[in-house]
Amino acid sequence: MTAISNDPSIYETPGINWRRQIRFGLIGALSTAFISLAGMPVGLDGRSIIQPVLSMGYLSLLWVPFVFASIAGSEVVLEGMAERQRSARDLWAGALVGLGSSGGVVLLMILIQNFDLRDPLVNWSPQLLELLSFDRSAAFGMVIWLVLGTFLGFLGGSMHVVPQKFRSATLTVCLSVFGVSVLETFLTDLLEGFGLEGLTDLVYYKRGGLEVLGAVAVAALALAVPLIAGPRVARVKTQVIEMPSEERRRVNLALLAVSAALLFVLPFFLGKITNELLANVGLFVLLALGLNIVVGLAGILDLGYVAFFAVGGYTTAVLTSPNSPGFSPELPWPVALIAVVILTGLVGLFIGAPVIRMRGDYLAIVTLGFGEIIRLLFLSDWLSGWFGGAQGITNIPGVNVGIATVKGTDPRSVFLLVLVFCGIAIYVSWRLENSRLGRAWMAIREDEDVAEAMGVNTTNTKLMAFVVGAVLASFSGAIFSAKVGSIFPTSFLMLVSIIILVVVIVGGMGNITGVIVGALVLIGVLGGPKQPGLLQEFSQFKLLIYGALLVWMMLKRPEGLVPNVRRTRELHQEEFLQDAWLKGEIDTDDQEGTA
Repeated sequence: MTAISNDPSIYETPGINWRRQIRFGLIGALSTAFISLAGMPVGLDGRSIIQPVLSMGYLSLLWVPFVFASIAGSEVVLEGMAERQRSARDLWAGALVGLGSSGGVVLLMILIQNFDLRDPLVNWSPQLLELLSFDRSAAFGMVIWLVLGTFLGFLGGSMHVVPQKFRSATLTVCLSVFGVSVLETFLTDLLEGFGLEGLTDLVYYKRGGLEVLGAVAVAALALAVPLIAGPRVARVKTQVIEMPSEERRRVNLALLAVSAALLFVLPFFLGKITNELLANVGLFVLLALGLNIVVGLAGILDLGYVAFFAVGGYTTAVLTSPNSPGFSPELPWPVALIAVVILTGLVGLFIGAPVIRMRGDYLAIVTLGFGEIIRLLFLSDWLSGWFGGAQGITNIPGVNVGIATVKGTDPRSVFLLVLVFCGIAIYVSWRLENSRLGRAWMAIREDEDVAEAMGVNTTNTKLMAFVVGAVLASFSGAIFSAKVGSIFPTSFLMLVSIIILVVVIVGGMGNITGVIVGALVLIGVLGGPKQPGLLQEFSQFKLLIYGALLVWMMLKRPEGLVPNVRRTRELHQEEFLQDAWLKGEIDTDDQEGTA
């Protein structure tokens, strides 16, 4: 008998690791089968991307062959090493991955035809088979999926063969068409606010999705705008970078002022639905900015952050609502806000003091317990005479700002109020980050023992992080109770803390801009725990997408979408040291001395 060799070189021909291609093809097959059985093709089929060519349901499967083939063909090129020569074999390797990925759909179709497993798998249904068959025969659908998978894998493999400009242009076109389709509600609302309904009718189909001509127009603009405006933007950027620091600061402040003015004007051109969406995003931005101080700057993993949100909301309800069961002073909202800030700060000290000496997993578990304890206290019959128990507190008045009353029936005013508090939170976060206290937080995050040895009072510093984060969360709770007009314990589930943490991680821990981007991407597009996003069809798959995105971010981009420079250096320190050693920037004698 011939022994099977374990030498991986026999599976490689001219630089291509065929074992890797087969592995990614099998992973792609499992992915397409899992997505199908999760119900995404059927559940998302009602949302059109390009009518009648492509729906979100089919797109949930079609991206797999292309992306997996592209990933399978990529390689890490270390400093000082040359990238291998690409050839036509990379195209066929990508086609192999695509064929394997589509094989998962074909195998699933065969199994659905011959076996009934609907009892354990609720999405194992004739409806799924009909959709995968393109409303034709199963054999026709299988052939189409094999052809589509091979072709998309071929295109994914070609991404490593074609020039960089072509890859960038392809990615820009795909993301632009997808983004304009996803932002249909927002863009339609905005264009109608400017009286451009005719343009909306040309671009979008009446029942949702882009028209074919509209998609072509978006793709053309995506290619034309960088060609026309790209050199000018690069030139202006270079000029700003080369400016003296004082002049560059004035330019940045001017841009910030213009952006703030545009944000204040924007709600007047949008409808109620879009303003409601932006108000929800703003509330989560407030929460995420507070958690960013606790987790992103101080490195304290707080899984009970929703407790501060609940304290802010309930305190506002008790002090302002005439229906508060135990104590009802009916204070004006601005006066109640002062009491909210003081009480939430004390709660932050109360929660932070017992757990401040804990680290890592122990700290996360204890804060999680405190968050659940506070929610259950608001829910309990013991305190129902003060907080209403499961019945909550209703008839919470709006926010009287003198010229108008901010309440949930007017989402525009709510968004403007949220915008003001977001501005305050951003300014406070920015000043603290660049202060002595902020540097102490970051020193504790990097190495608490070293920070303590250098004279940082770690106990007081971490308590300050808890207090500041609690106060920012109380702002969001106070606005939330006035916006909704009623408050219940079910609004403060542990899931809220998890989603806020995901927003901070995905956006970029320790970076204010990253937190805002994370809230816009996750809450604005997918929605919050109970708040709808632009893609309302994703509501039942929201947590699945959150989890998959979080896993991908941890593996591929742990620093976040908009990373903090210092945080990036911490996470990639070993890579930076390796590159510096290869470049000869680290002396061997210095390394031995350090060791």
